[in-house]
Amino acid sequence: MGGTPPLSPLAPAAFPDLPVIDGVEFATAQAGVKYKGRTDVMLVRLAPGTAMAGVFTRSATRSASVLDCQAKIGGDGTGAAGIVVNSGNSNAFTGQNGIDATRAVTAAAARALGIEEDRMFSSSTGVIGEPLPHDRITDKLDELVGNLQSTGITEAAKAIMTTDTYPKGATAEVLIDNQSIKIAGIAKGSGMIAPDMATMLVYIFTDAEVDRAVLQSMVAATADLTFNCITVDSDTSTSDTLLCAATGKSGVRVTEANTGFIDALRGVMLDLAHQVVRDGEGATKFVQIHVTGAHSDADARTHALSIANSPLVKTAIAGEDPNWGRIVMAVGKSGAAADRDRLSIWFGDVLVADKGWRCPDYREEQGAALMKDEDIHIKVDLGLGGGLATVWTCDLTHGYISINADYRS
Repeated sequence: MGGTPPLSPLAPAAFPDLPVIDGVEFATAQAGVKYKGRTDVMLVRLAPGTAMAGVFTRSATRSASVLDCQAKIGGDGTGAAGIVVNSGNSNAFTGQNGIDATRAVTAAAARALGIEEDRMFSSSTGVIGEPLPHDRITDKLDELVGNLQSTGITEAAKAIMTTDTYPKGATAEVLIDNQSIKIAGIAKGSGMIAPDMATMLVYIFTDAEVDRAVLQSMVAATADLTFNCITVDSDTSTSDTLLCAATGKSGVRVTEANTGFIDALRGVMLDLAHQVVRDGEGATKFVQIHVTGAHSDADARTHALSIANSPLVKTAIAGEDPNWGRIVMAVGKSGAAADRDRLSIWFGDVLVADKGWRCPDYREEQGAALMKDEDIHIKVDLGLGGGLATVWTCDLTHGYISINADYRS
């Protein structure tokens, strides 16, 4: 597992040109936490006055670093802040050792940056159940601090990867009162991806000036529409973390009324979320599932996730088999309200089944042709009400088995 897996066929053409965010500096290092010959630690220094918001996994077995972040994120500190991340070891299910390792890393990183420890946030990602060799990280802190630079975000995106086949980045710029606000984000995620927040590690930076409580509300609401609407394998990680830092260096104040900023933030989050799905372990198809006509939005989401997480649906898509009967199955088993005789299904813009019957105009070759595309769109209408939801997923191939069978070797 020391090398990078083959590039996903759904990968973007190139890593985006991310802007410098005033008040943010990055550094990376090779600490050898697990991987050899690649960077595996990222350090971020954030200017005084930075507001921090976060959303985290709801796993009952979440890692020590997640618990530490959750304890700190609601603080009203106004001093400088920092983030330290390692890949290769999740520091999860490691008991008191994990707590001690997290404290050792955050305390040492805080001292190295000259900040308060309650403003030092950490993440760990990788193998579960192995003690974190935290001294390998702390031994690199002087080197990291000495290499901090405002242009280091691309290398930071690479350092947090595990089974990812490419680094993930996204950016947006929005004008408020004719003044520019920049947003840049990076993420890692490829497997163990299921919506229960945040489905991966995500770090988003903006030079907007935002009150912490307002930023927290924006991030949580937007995560529900983006990261909590993707799934690769229905498995929720112990380490999922999203941190958003607003440095305020633009001098442009953002409130709940600034819908342009919220839309731009959502655009960055959705871009990153889609990139995670496109890098799903072994993925060859990017799949959008849109459900309408449910009793409620919650019911629509339940149906959409039932379809997206069905191994039978996902393997049919991998085999380019337009087996719409598996969609019917997934709707029926979801537990949310459905009526067989009101159910309609589309592949792309082709109506496959209409109100409980196979559409008389549908031809198998139409569905087969659509299944050859890299981007697959499935729509389901339940005919019961106004509830709707969209979920994004990928197919399930033998590549997923190969990557995960070899993960710890």
